[in-house]
Amino acid sequence: MANRLTISTIGCAPAGGNPGTGQEAVDRIIEFWEGKFAQVLPDRPDLILVPECCDRFSMHNGDEKMEFLRNRNRQVADYFASVARDSRCYVAYPALRIVEDGTLRNSVELFDRDGDSMGFYNKNFPVICETEDDGVLCGRDAPLFHCDFGTVGCAICFDLNFDEIRKRYVESRPDVLLFASMYHGGLMQPYWAYACRTHLVTAINGSPSGILTPVGETIASSTNYFDFVSASVNLDCEIVHLDGNWEKIRAMREQYGPDVTVFDPGHLASVLITSESDTVTSARMVEEFEIERLDHYFDRSVAHRASPKNMAPESGIPAGAG
Repeated sequence: MANRLTISTIGCAPAGGNPGTGQEAVDRIIEFWEGKFAQVLPDRPDLILVPECCDRFSMHNGDEKMEFLRNRNRQVADYFASVARDSRCYVAYPALRIVEDGTLRNSVELFDRDGDSMGFYNKNFPVICETEDDGVLCGRDAPLFHCDFGTVGCAICFDLNFDEIRKRYVESRPDVLLFASMYHGGLMQPYWAYACRTHLVTAINGSPSGILTPVGETIASSTNYFDFVSASVNLDCEIVHLDGNWEKIRAMREQYGPDVTVFDPGHLASVLITSESDTVTSARMVEEFEIERLDHYFDRSVAHRASPKNMAPESGIPAGAG
């Protein structure tokens, strides 16, 4: 059945200036985010994402950054939690934080609709200078947060370059993957969305931010005029390859009409089947017409190649000799 939610992302640049490191700076950053959240709250989002290290000041040096973190403590986190509670939505809070042993993590904390913390994702692959200059230690885990609409995973900035963390999400298959960052990621964005079979939500510091489907297509994006965007997404979807499925897909569309959509991004030979029905899931539709899912097709292809009868004999010619 259709599983719709509204997602807002804010891709703003960090707060400018240097208001010091005391309570005035904390109050200034909360005021900054009050203005940014005011842009998307009229859309009544179910989930809000903002960029990496969202409560830093661009002109703080290293010592000032640490002093600000100590004075800030949980004040900005508490404000984000209040937004989640008052607006009845999930809110992601990406920020540097000092943990119990005094070391730093670059994290995303997720607050639920009651404003309660669901826990942290810690950046697995900080840029080397983050550790050498700032003391940010590498995260070890890739947790899934269980929300009322499905599961959510996170990645931060430099993480997007590494197969190790991506493969963990390929296995766990979050319904939504949040990418808070200071860099855009380019072609890695649609690649991750497709590889992980997930809706990817991006919030990029001062760059276009948006929402991508599991076939890597951008649903919505912020612009040079507006650093925020909200869009409705439907998580009740399946990815299938076209091979062997053409007639079955046609029959499914004839049966369900406007209760199903089939989106073809082009050039991929895979399509996204989404249930718009209030009574029948996309999984049920796919199974009813015996439409083979993408991953099953790929697994079957690997098994086909592994069969000795399908494998060409060794040529005996050294590599490059031909």
